[in-house]
Amino acid sequence: MLILNKIKEIKDEFNLELSNVKNIQELDTLKNKYLSRKGLVASLFTMMGSLSPQDRPIAGNELNNLKKSLSDKISSHALNQSSEIKISNKIDYTLPGANLRSGTVHPLTKTVLMIEDIFQKIGFSIAYGPEIDSDFYNFEALNIPQHHPARDMQDTFYLNDGNVLRTHTSNSQIHFMMDNEPPVRIIAPGRVYRNEDVSVRSYCLFHQIEGLYVDKNVSFSDLKSVLNYFARELFGNDVKTRFRPSYFPFTEPSAEMDVYWGLNSESDKRITKGTGWLEILGCGMVDPEVFKNVKYDHSLYSGYAFGVGIERIAMLLYGVEDIREFYKGDTRFLGQFR
Repeated sequence: MLILNKIKEIKDEFNLELSNVKNIQELDTLKNKYLSRKGLVASLFTMMGSLSPQDRPIAGNELNNLKKSLSDKISSHALNQSSEIKISNKIDYTLPGANLRSGTVHPLTKTVLMIEDIFQKIGFSIAYGPEIDSDFYNFEALNIPQHHPARDMQDTFYLNDGNVLRTHTSNSQIHFMMDNEPPVRIIAPGRVYRNEDVSVRSYCLFHQIEGLYVDKNVSFSDLKSVLNYFARELFGNDVKTRFRPSYFPFTEPSAEMDVYWGLNSESDKRITKGTGWLEILGCGMVDPEVFKNVKYDHSLYSGYAFGVGIERIAMLLYGVEDIREFYKGDTRFLGQFR
């Protein structure tokens, strides 16, 4: 029968082509050629109608055997191809390992956590205030009314609704005192914003930690002892400190605290402007006008407040000379702090 000769031809042709298949893609092409709906095996089934009733069962049996044989060979070949691919993808443990870069805590975050830990050891709690606030909380309640010259000390970002981006974390102490009765002992970390020129030493946003202690019979001596403890914990027991008279509208008397950084290098001379001393924070006794604004009895209570610049501390601790490095997001810079 002609159909039997065709079956033999297709079988021989298939075996020859299968022996030359090199990958899965070529195997799929071969499968489509012989076993798809319009493939060569399917075309043989169309010849069944021209066969006599006696020849039809014989031809049908041969065709089914052909189809099964081709399908089994393709499956077996595909399995062998997959095994070879898996073997080729095995890891070569003799090769050097991949250098996977791990993340790190940002140096500003590390500094904040360090300072928080220092003050929490002596009973300070952590409080937070809003970064967008009203003029009352950011200025007026802190004894900085409209047209007060102190407003010129801080170039402020004003919003369309009349609110401001806070210029200091001192607004947090107002929020806390209005919601809590004395005694108060808190630190308030957070971001602050000022419309300043970006340079090596200044940026339009930075971080502060505000400290506040209010109770009966709180004195300036208490403030000095706490801040000297803070300096020793941060810079070591041999650190030298000094307090200089200063002015802040919300504290009276006010002072700035310096640490002696030294003059051992050109960098030290540049950072300290040739004096060896470097300011790290502002502080003072809370002004009675602030107590009036938060409904505290200033004849009964007294307190102190201080504000620490986080970037300044981080630059000292880690030897960073350009404040802009903290905000670039450069992984080469951040990777140094693992």
